[in-house]
Amino acid sequence: MNILITGGTGFVGTNLSKALVEKGHLVYIITRTPDRHPNTDKITFINYDDDTANLPVIHAVINLAGESLFGYWTKKKKEAILSSRIEATESVMEFIKKLEKKPTVFISGSAIGYYGTSQDLIFTEDTTQPGDDFLASVTKKWEQTAKQAEELDIRTVYTRFGVILGDEGALPYMSLPVKMFAGGKIGNGEQWISWVHIDDVVNMILFCLFNEHIKGPVNVTSPNPKRNKDFTKILATVLKRPYWFPAPSPIIRTVIGEMSHLITKGQYVLPKKTQDQNYQFKYPYLEEALREIYH
Repeated sequence: MNILITGGTGFVGTNLSKALVEKGHLVYIITRTPDRHPNTDKITFINYDDDTANLPVIHAVINLAGESLFGYWTKKKKEAILSSRIEATESVMEFIKKLEKKPTVFISGSAIGYYGTSQDLIFTEDTTQPGDDFLASVTKKWEQTAKQAEELDIRTVYTRFGVILGDEGALPYMSLPVKMFAGGKIGNGEQWISWVHIDDVVNMILFCLFNEHIKGPVNVTSPNPKRNKDFTKILATVLKRPYWFPAPSPIIRTVIGEMSHLITKGQYVLPKKTQDQNYQFKYPYLEEALREIYH
């Protein structure tokens, strides 16, 4: 297959591109700076403005572009978080509209932030009511923009990513206090972390790509979320560090501002749709996932 990816040079995009190439597919990564990236025999970097007539038939499009959530959430940062996702999705939709033959599937990145936060509720893809915080607002608008693909009669999937664990992304931030011998629960430690190993992220995207029965929102999370206090304790065990310094929520909010929302609050999210389709997790349990990452 010929597969077009936005955000192909990011954490998820790099791992996904590698997996697609290993399976014999050709990858076209669309970027505003293609000259910065050398092509290979399997991966070609193109510009949004390139003539689509020069491309082969594109069978699938995967949209992963967007500003990182990490950093102090100033007004400017929050605007960039929203606008980068909307503008990238609009741009790739315009690109798709120019293709003479439309792709059969469009997979657009999203996030479990759609559901808002709760210590008590369990969220699945059957949950249709979005939350009322900033991230919920962003993901709702993000998915609404991507919905244009449905109007083109393209099978459309919204991959709602949980906390992705790997050598990039959230885990280096989460593990730093533990590595510095200052690991402990955040706040009361009761908030849920709906995590997922990067290998399962890639495999679940591929599962959605090739399973024509899957459409709409798909939760890309492990089937076994952990409370913050348990997550950190397991992380400390894997890293062979002590677990003893709780970090009060007010201090976290003072240090990193509104981004603390990602740490001090959470949600219990289950991947019901892929489980119903018999997806087999490579790393369903946290300890084995962390041990693989840290060898």
